[in-house]
Amino acid sequence: MNSAWNWDTAWDVLPEMLDGLKITVLATVIGMVIASTLGLAIALVRRSTIRWITVPVGFVVEFIRSTPLLTQLLFVYLALPSVPALVVGCSVLGVHYATYMSEVYRAGIDAVPRGQWEAATALDLPRTRTWRAVVLPQAIRKTLPGLGNYAISMFKETPYLFVISVVEMFTAGQTYGGNHFSYIEPLTIAGLLFLLVSYPTSLLVRRMERRLA
Repeated sequence: MNSAWNWDTAWDVLPEMLDGLKITVLATVIGMVIASTLGLAIALVRRSTIRWITVPVGFVVEFIRSTPLLTQLLFVYLALPSVPALVVGCSVLGVHYATYMSEVYRAGIDAVPRGQWEAATALDLPRTRTWRAVVLPQAIRKTLPGLGNYAISMFKETPYLFVISVVEMFTAGQTYGGNHFSYIEPLTIAGLLFLLVSYPTSLLVRRMERRLA
């Protein structure tokens, strides 16, 4: 195995790494859409006073949060062999992170001043319009930094998709290294590409936090 950096190897593996990056970004974007949408739905359902709804939903949320992502990926992949691996990966990532984002949404909803609820009641606004026009716009605005942090975390956890044979960026590097007996270049490039995508995003999230503080 090569122990020194080789520029020829680096240039040779770069196209494969960029193809893997496309899969990584795609999985993150789709997973984030699922997580942000489902997480909001979970947060709203758990505010219900109907226990036969809130108790089972709460149990499922805690079960997902308390089990490893790797286990969930393998279980769903083996349980649904006819479903494409990438679809399984995006779905499991989305559902897994939805359980965490639901708590972010819950905190955002709880942070809406009580006076806003009282004003909506005084104006005799329908409950659906109160949520749609008064509560959710303020709550989601407060949750954007937290959702951004989870998006970065999801992006960095996409290498776990290798367990279900999704060739994302990290797996592409490992595969190249195994075929050419040279791991330094592909894994270094993978780390740099992760940094080039996640670091600017983290700066954007920090700026968002300052603006919304």
